[in-house]
Amino acid sequence: MRSPALPFVALLLTAAVAPDAAGDERPNIVLVFADDLGQRDLGCYGSPFYETPHVDALAARGVRFTNAYAACPVCSPTRASVYTGRYPARLPLTDWLKGRRQPQDSPILHAEYLDQLPLEQVTVAEELKAAGYRTGFMGKWHLGGEGFLPTDQGFDVNVGGGPNGNPGSFFWPQWGKRVQGLEGEFEGQYITDLLAKKAAGFVTESSKEEAPWFLCVATYQVHTPIQAKADVQAKYEAKRDRLAKEDPRFTQTGGNGREGAPSIPIQNNPRYAAMVESLDDLVGTVVDAVERAGESDNTLIVFFSDNGGLSVSEGPHTPATTNAPLRAGKGYLYEGGIREPLIVAGPGVAEGETCDVPVISNDLRATFLSAAGESQIDPRDGASLNSLLAEPTTHEMQPRPLFWHYPHFSNQGGSPGGAVLDGQWKLIERYEDGALELYNLKQDPSETRNLAARQAEKAEELRAKLSAWRQEVRANMPTANPDAPGPVLER
Repeated sequence: MRSPALPFVALLLTAAVAPDAAGDERPNIVLVFADDLGQRDLGCYGSPFYETPHVDALAARGVRFTNAYAACPVCSPTRASVYTGRYPARLPLTDWLKGRRQPQDSPILHAEYLDQLPLEQVTVAEELKAAGYRTGFMGKWHLGGEGFLPTDQGFDVNVGGGPNGNPGSFFWPQWGKRVQGLEGEFEGQYITDLLAKKAAGFVTESSKEEAPWFLCVATYQVHTPIQAKADVQAKYEAKRDRLAKEDPRFTQTGGNGREGAPSIPIQNNPRYAAMVESLDDLVGTVVDAVERAGESDNTLIVFFSDNGGLSVSEGPHTPATTNAPLRAGKGYLYEGGIREPLIVAGPGVAEGETCDVPVISNDLRATFLSAAGESQIDPRDGASLNSLLAEPTTHEMQPRPLFWHYPHFSNQGGSPGGAVLDGQWKLIERYEDGALELYNLKQDPSETRNLAARQAEKAEELRAKLSAWRQEVRANMPTANPDAPGPVLER
């Protein structure tokens, strides 16, 4: 049942920000939401192998964040945080849907969580729609099926959004069984190319109207299966072989990448590189559509990813990438699992700047509403970044700790735990045994030196903050597993 607060929200937003249609100059908003793309998987973030000229060009005319975080190391919770502006623990939606099965020998059981984004949660799409925006969704939803689809959560148009987290195959007709809302003749077509065309079509049609529009292009790229277009893959195979003559790491495969085991020593996977290029091409197609529609000066474009890159073995042609020098990747609370690329360009945004202020996925909702002209925003668990976007190197954002709660075992080998980032200090608490890890990210961004024993007072201070936050958001915690071998964990 839809929250009774929504009509009031609609009335408030319409009164506050919706001018006469004929004179509506509020910006359009585009969110390109990548899947499993690590921060270091882009040229503008230092990739030595992947080529991303369109994303790099976007960064050159906007602001590139170096300390942007996903609210979770796996997909569905981060997506929920973007659309609602709330921490996943508060919803509570803390794992990917439908989640990993419980390991039978673990001393603890997964915490309970919802298997869809509740309709009672008012999304940014609903808020923008109430304010007069046309809203469109393309691609990966992964927040519920029938009754909980994008069109149930504020989007006027849904192309491809359903309950599944990956398309099964990136080539038609195989993906036709798992991706809803795509009809037509697509023999052999790559799904990312089709979504790019659909997104461009939405931009073209929406720009003919007076009202502004909001488009979320949530790509399935670069999630498994690791499948690329043959000609693009061949390009990177040749590039790998050429680079290997100078650096043998380009042909080394490493281990399975799980905690304590080596991953690939450098970005060198031709299939994955080709997938990254196809994602970049999608960005180019969308940006070109905005330019052709004459909306470049009035469109805010945001590029973000839902969690770190897949740095472990999980199916054919994996590990897909390495997030080095960041530690680990998808499924882990280390920096490689939660630090993301975030690029913003458009009206009111500085050009060609970088920003090192820590921000989180929860912030995007308030940022979009602020850009749309709303002045009375409940920030929920986020904050508008618009002042920071205008003055990324001089604006002093109010310092705040950032929190994570992932009470699950990940497919990639990660363990249940929580984390807090406060200034240069980051604490990770493992829920299985209460062990603490403390890192000074300014001095040790790769999280190689656990200072919890040497800096016990700081570790306890952050543990207390994390505990208080969990109580404030009413986070669901793991419970003892009565069937586990050995003594039952007391918590």
